[in-house]
Amino acid sequence: MSEQNFDENRNGEYHYTGDQLNQTTGYQSNEHQPTYREVHAGPRPHPAPKKPKKPLSMGKKWAIVIAMALVFGLVAGSTMVGVNAVGNFIFNRNDRSAQLTQTETTENADTSGESSEGSGTVAEVASNAMPSLVTISTMTVEEMRSFFGGTQQYEVQGAGTGVIVGENDKELLIATNYHVVEGATSLSVGFIDEHSVEAAVKGTDVNNDLAVVAVKLSDIPDETMKQIKIATIGDSDTLQLGDQVVAIGNALGYGQSVTSGYVSALDRDLTLTYGDGTTIESTGLIQTDAAINSGNSGGALLNMKGELIGINEAKSSGSSTGASVDNIGFAIPIDKAQGSLQDMMNMETRAKVDADQASYIGIRGSDVSSEAIELYNVPAGAVVVEVVEKGPAAKAGIREGDIITELDGRTISGMTQLQQTLEYYAAGEKVDVVVQRSGGKGYEEKTVTVTLGSAKELQNQ
Repeated sequence: MSEQNFDENRNGEYHYTGDQLNQTTGYQSNEHQPTYREVHAGPRPHPAPKKPKKPLSMGKKWAIVIAMALVFGLVAGSTMVGVNAVGNFIFNRNDRSAQLTQTETTENADTSGESSEGSGTVAEVASNAMPSLVTISTMTVEEMRSFFGGTQQYEVQGAGTGVIVGENDKELLIATNYHVVEGATSLSVGFIDEHSVEAAVKGTDVNNDLAVVAVKLSDIPDETMKQIKIATIGDSDTLQLGDQVVAIGNALGYGQSVTSGYVSALDRDLTLTYGDGTTIESTGLIQTDAAINSGNSGGALLNMKGELIGINEAKSSGSSTGASVDNIGFAIPIDKAQGSLQDMMNMETRAKVDADQASYIGIRGSDVSSEAIELYNVPAGAVVVEVVEKGPAAKAGIREGDIITELDGRTISGMTQLQQTLEYYAAGEKVDVVVQRSGGKGYEEKTVTVTLGSAKELQNQ
């Protein structure tokens, strides 16, 4: 076939202008062949002249612009909804798995509450921490002046709280405040299932108002053991003002109660006066507006991860003017308490010895006054006023003016506490006693070994 040429007719159609084949004969012809439209429809009429367009008014222009914007917004919005729906379908599978894992590892989780990543609601924190909390009931003997001018001894019941912080081969170990167990003649611990068992004071740290209570594992029923757990220790050094916290304790002896608040201040100092008149300066405390009342002492202060960050200690009873103060409670930071608690957990648990085995150390002493501690930087403890001649203390090298601050690893805050501690040691036992002795460079620490004498033999002399 020769070169093919195309022309456009007035109808906008293309047809061969040369080298065309006659559809009837099959021969080439240069003559014009009418199109189908020309044969059957005739020539196309001329279009009518166009009318000139009137310019749009300003109002119509704005109407058109607004309409186009609305249409664009609807289309764009629908598109984004569709994209988000597809994205959620694809990516939320992993989120649901993570949430399911967290819920599975958090018993009795309240999924209706809002919580940030890594934290729970107050209900979740309380539910998870409650198996680690115990109530502590004590019985102490106090002397009171009678109506006739003499003194009479009365048994006084007390209540407090403790936190399960560890266990060894034979014992469950519970942290609490020293002032909760101070002077207790008997001690019992109640667990989450309300089962109570006898307990013993394992160690005390008077200066930091801490104590460790031990319960024999053999005394705890198997069903109770299944319900209790050891508290998870947190990091109190990371606390910031405004962090939310939860306090749990045996408020007013009614049983465990839950309060919540915020960290109001850090590194607060507080002066505490114990029942025996001993005054201790507690420093570096956490201040919170979570309600802490009598009986809450020794309980747990928790962060929103359910971790133990403090041991509840006291509620501020008032200001220097005697005004009532609310919403000011204090707790011992766990980072401050942890070292002392660990030392006490490693101590030997002791029971009070029988009267015929009672011991004595051979001194007459008194407490160091709070004024001397504050004004002259004198160490707190039992100051030796007199040393019994040829007695145990004299043989060990203890002198008048020495201040006894520790006996067998247990802190001594005053003479009363020294006498209470000796009730757990039998005559003939050897104990290390730490004394502070005044010298040219101030007080120097010395450790001496004392062989305790027999109180019974002393009375017979």
